[in-house]
Amino acid sequence: MEEPKTLHQAILYFADPDRCIAYLASSRWPDGVVVCPTCSRKDVSYVAKRRVWQCKSRHPKCQFSIKVGTIFEDSPIPLEKWLAAMWMIANCKNGISSWEIHRALKVTQKTAWFMLHRVRLGMKDERKQKFGFGGPVESDETYIGPNPAKMHKSRKARLQAQQGQGMLGDKFVGKTAVHGILDRELRQVRTKALNYVSRKRLQKEILDNVTRFAKVYTDDATVYDLLPKDYLHKVVNHSKEYVNGQVHTQGIDNYWSLLKRTLRGTYIAVEPFHLDRYLDEQAFRYNNRATKDNPLDDGDRFALVVSQILGRRLTYKELTGKTATDGDARPF
Repeated sequence: MEEPKTLHQAILYFADPDRCIAYLASSRWPDGVVVCPTCSRKDVSYVAKRRVWQCKSRHPKCQFSIKVGTIFEDSPIPLEKWLAAMWMIANCKNGISSWEIHRALKVTQKTAWFMLHRVRLGMKDERKQKFGFGGPVESDETYIGPNPAKMHKSRKARLQAQQGQGMLGDKFVGKTAVHGILDRELRQVRTKALNYVSRKRLQKEILDNVTRFAKVYTDDATVYDLLPKDYLHKVVNHSKEYVNGQVHTQGIDNYWSLLKRTLRGTYIAVEPFHLDRYLDEQAFRYNNRATKDNPLDDGDRFALVVSQILGRRLTYKELTGKTATDGDARPF
């Protein structure tokens, strides 16, 4: 049976637990040599009856399943449900809520929510290649959160106190700043939630992600005043115009529209504590969308997520902030 290209084909293909294991094993060990995750020994044997591998060295955890060392580790959820959830979150343009996963896969909503966050961890792009080697780069920031005009007075006052007595003004009460960078040549985007916005903070984010002396286009916000020291910086004054030749931020503004449509329409309310993972999810789908130069299909996106699940672990205590975090799910 050929590898699936649609959701219907994926459900049929991964209905067989052995086929799930074979698919994940081929992605994890493409050369066909299974390696013990504890001692790295290669001459392990497969116990078909229990669907585990047996390492010939005697040590703790000498028997291991395909889940060990991945986002699935210690999960009692069968792989056929895990892979179906991964397929949907990787390919549903506006995301999929935990309630939809709960109804579709017959798991609890709490379990579905935990599953989705673990998949989002697998979607995180950890490549360090800098932008700006080809075309120009757009930089912009947006604010995500509730509408202050529709807040109860007491809640608004509480959030103002938490944010430093309304230091961002009434318009941004309860909102979280998100900085984004778009490379026009690569058509790739990177985003990050920030606990505050300042010249020094944005300068650092851009220096970390954009090669020096690249063309950087922004709006005329004063937080970008330091950029001309390191970049060919041009601005567009949105009070007068939105496009001045090639100088504009329409590309990243379009991405903000897609992001907010997903957050408001599918996820409804997202805590700042978890926002970075929702940003990783949306960036993954945007960066791996089908284009003329990059004709990816649903199966390709799914395979890419599967290839990134190794070495990434997220426990429920880490997710809910009840223990030391892994650096991804953390409060500001």
